[in-house]
Amino acid sequence: MYAVVGCSECSALWIVEGRQETSQCPRCGQRRQHAKRRKFVETDDEDHAREVRSSMLANRQGHGDAFAELDSFAEMDRQVDDAGVDDETYLEGSGLDSDAVAAAGDRAGRATGGSTSRKETVLQALRDLDEPTEADVVAYAGERDVPADYTRRALEKLVRAGQVSESRGTYRLV
Repeated sequence: MYAVVGCSECSALWIVEGRQETSQCPRCGQRRQHAKRRKFVETDDEDHAREVRSSMLANRQGHGDAFAELDSFAEMDRQVDDAGVDDETYLEGSGLDSDAVAAAGDRAGRATGGSTSRKETVLQALRDLDEPTEADVVAYAGERDVPADYTRRALEKLVRAGQVSESRGTYRLV
């Protein structure tokens, strides 16, 4: 359920999803019980709520006629998908070989384990390994191109931060 609601203090309009107990105005910060907010429309369709709010804002600014000439949000979303050029056409138009770019992206993703950060790799080692020692974590991270000195520093920082505990040379997540 979506509701277009208004603020009695600053006249802001926004969309609230669901039936919350309270809602807070995004402009002035006033918090009120949702039941006491003025609801201009309640609908199950988010696009309909967006259109009602947009129409109200356009009318406030004297642009109601121009807004009426626009397509619906759903139609504009479809038009955006069809607009512009795809990545391959853009790269080819820029003088780049799209296959070579894709291959370079694949190589880069494999070198770092995808989008996994170095710290996340160290944390993953602690999750995956049984009773991991510093040497185990360094070896695990090293297989994923994380330098050993970084891994040791990361373990020290994680212990100091209280995210990891170390007992008799064995590490575990807290």
